[in-house]
Amino acid sequence: MIRTCLVCASPMPANEALAHLPHGERFAFDPQRGRLWVICRHCRRWNLAPIEARWEALEELDRVTHDSARLLAQTENIAMYDWGELELVRVGRAQRAEEAWWRYGRELLGRREQFKKIGFIGTAAVGAAILGGWTTGAIGWFGAWMLWRHGGDAASEKATDLARWVRFGSTAWRGNAQCPECGFELQRIRFAERERLALTLDDTAESIGIARSCPRCGAAPGVIRLASAGGERAARRILAYHHFAGASERRVQAAARHIEQAGSPLAFAKLAVGPGRPLSGLDRTTAIAMEITANEAAEQRMLQAELAELEAIWREEEQVAAIADGELTPIGLLESLRRRITGQNRLPEVA
Repeated sequence: MIRTCLVCASPMPANEALAHLPHGERFAFDPQRGRLWVICRHCRRWNLAPIEARWEALEELDRVTHDSARLLAQTENIAMYDWGELELVRVGRAQRAEEAWWRYGRELLGRREQFKKIGFIGTAAVGAAILGGWTTGAIGWFGAWMLWRHGGDAASEKATDLARWVRFGSTAWRGNAQCPECGFELQRIRFAERERLALTLDDTAESIGIARSCPRCGAAPGVIRLASAGGERAARRILAYHHFAGASERRVQAAARHIEQAGSPLAFAKLAVGPGRPLSGLDRTTAIAMEITANEAAEQRMLQAELAELEAIWREEEQVAAIADGELTPIGLLESLRRRITGQNRLPEVA
């Protein structure tokens, strides 16, 4: 198998994840045509693997993308997967129904575990204060009980507020947005104002933004809308701040079902918020689904741009591979390999 790039001679990094591809971090493969490329991380050129070394590796890659790799994005012709430290590009449509938004569900579950740890720190601090006061006689049993009953929640809340401030600060957005009615210029939105904000879709229904009533005129027609990239970043930050405590697995599953029933993240956003809906008016499951949707919409645009580039490269490399395989490989061997990969050489099952 390829150990160094055939173009720039850079060594392919070793990996322990694939038994039949021990060198490389990014691979592209076409199980139908029997093609396999190792993509160099330095020059990004595709290195066509020798045909005699492809069979077991192709089988392994196909199994990984089907069973355990995470689907990131796909077009009609190629799909991109993430599997640990490896990136896989599979020619052909994705084989699994799992969608990319589940990644953000896992992030919310991780936040919930972190939130529990923060709460434990606050409770532990109160416990230490009670123990110290009891030992020195500063408080009696009634005072200790009251402090434990009410002080634990307060300390946990303070610890949470501090952790949230360290991560996000106090400002959700800075910029310049003008009220279309009175001309007031909004230059800052604080996280503390989030209950007065509304989630919106831009005119193209491709990204999520936020809207705020004008602090000066306050009338509904004077709402200030933050759309495009700035509004989307603000919406993502506000939703992450709002859901700092994360969500339970049951809540994440319910949010994902909402998205699946709508057909896609943006289709769900259109149903959930339409031209605008206050964040305070969303139930928790819908708000969680909106955070997943906002992150998914932003990442998909970036991935689609990368996929377009990969597809263009694949078309060029496929032409070269077809010539190389046709010239260097006996037609009978190539056809035999193709039949093995596609399963056409298997005997029919006996009824």
